[in-house]
Amino acid sequence: MQPQQQGIALTTKYHPLAFMLGLFKPVIEINGQRAGNAWGRQVIPLQPGQYHLHVHVPYLWPLGPADLPVNVYPGQSVELEYRAPMIAFIKGALGAPPQKWPGLVATIILFAIVGVLFLCVCGGIIVGILSDAGDSSSSYTIQAVTNLLR
Repeated sequence: MQPQQQGIALTTKYHPLAFMLGLFKPVIEINGQRAGNAWGRQVIPLQPGQYHLHVHVPYLWPLGPADLPVNVYPGQSVELEYRAPMIAFIKGALGAPPQKWPGLVATIILFAIVGVLFLCVCGGIIVGILSDAGDSSSSYTIQAVTNLLR
């Protein structure tokens, strides 16, 4: 059995709906010093002591900043997880795994609103075509709907 390396074992993640974050590597800092910059799991070896962990995604501004004081004890590795937010203006989640996706509920609500608006607009267009065609023959109505769907 391999001895466990002491330090911080950090897993950084972004949600599949926020796939554009994959283009940017997260910034991981310990006590203000760069300690890593990759998505996924990484082990940062440290001596026992208290540290300040900071993670964010560099974008036009530091996206999803998260900070956490971490105590590293002799012979132990501290398992942590960072999840980038799904909305650009909120903080990321950092702590013991599993963390929740910041902004997930708001994102679902926004997608639902956009979906309902899309259905209303498409439904209104189809109803408008059908009502305009109601004065003509039914073959014209079928032709109009077929042309719309092309």
